[in-house]
Amino acid sequence: MSGKSIDLNVDLGEGFPHDAELLEYATSVNVACGWHAGDPLTMRRVTSEAIRRGVAIGAHPSFPDRENFGRTAMVLPPEEVYAGVQYQVGAHAAVVAGLSGRVNHVKPHGALYNQAEEDSDLARAIVHAIRDLDPDLAVFGLAGGQLIRIARQEGLVAVEEGFADRAYTPAGKLVPRSKPNAVFSSDDEACRQAISIVCDGRVRACDGSWIQVSAQTLCLHGDGEHAVTFAQRIRDAFSTSNIAVRAA
Repeated sequence: MSGKSIDLNVDLGEGFPHDAELLEYATSVNVACGWHAGDPLTMRRVTSEAIRRGVAIGAHPSFPDRENFGRTAMVLPPEEVYAGVQYQVGAHAAVVAGLSGRVNHVKPHGALYNQAEEDSDLARAIVHAIRDLDPDLAVFGLAGGQLIRIARQEGLVAVEEGFADRAYTPAGKLVPRSKPNAVFSSDDEACRQAISIVCDGRVRACDGSWIQVSAQTLCLHGDGEHAVTFAQRIRDAFSTSNIAVRAA
């Protein structure tokens, strides 16, 4: 027995057709809150199914950038980021409460997530918005990153996240999507990286070097062409390796 365990989180409610299939494999979900994708009815449908399956529910707030799916860099004042995160998480929390469920965590989406690793004021605005809304909410952020560190400084539970389907830089950041091979297309590659993160706490970076990635949750992007296949293969690989899959 490996004795290892991991949470498998998936981004859902983003307008792609396989949300229900991915819920079969996820132990946590991050639900789009309307700014990069989603709408109230989609939030309700995804959340209702997650509750039925016993999957932990998270909010997935974004920059106000629906046109570019929240993946374009934006420079906003911290107070605007604070208000926007609270607005989105609060709206999602109301939907969840209406279904007699509760929000477990918040994971920023796209450019908001990545810029929080470069801009401490932005990261602090995100964390303060979550803390002031509900200090019991956990923050999902890049393993070893700034968002995790600031969340812990502010007394929040911070869950370190690794990525099965994304390439890493030697500095432990995600390779920008604009670069070649930033997003994996091979399920074998995704499985190898998932097992390496969970069992060995490391990944091979884009330059061939090994870097440490100590993760409590592993992300699969629900918008990927191969999302369902990746989820199936990774869960099978975890089963073969005696890795337990449970919510963080």
